[in-house]
Amino acid sequence: MTKLFKIYGRVQGVGFRHFTYRLALGLGITGYVKNMSDGSVEVLAHSDNEKALGEFQKRLNEGPSFARVRDFEGVEIEENRKYSDFIIE
Repeated sequence: MTKLFKIYGRVQGVGFRHFTYRLALGLGITGYVKNMSDGSVEVLAHSDNEKALGEFQKRLNEGPSFARVRDFEGVEIEENRKYSDFIIE
């Protein structure tokens, strides 16, 4: 299962990408996290473990301590590109 998340609020310059990276590694999730030009953060997450993806989504919605998540979107997508690990773009 692959999900695409967009996180809005105070999410850049607060360690959100590194928080996401460490979280993904801990849960065995592959994909990427990157800052977007509109000030949001985009995350693509893939895992065959729905429970891990659910925990990942919950923690992303909370964010690291200095972040303030104002809006959060997550949709399941079909992704042809396969990631062997999780990267910060």
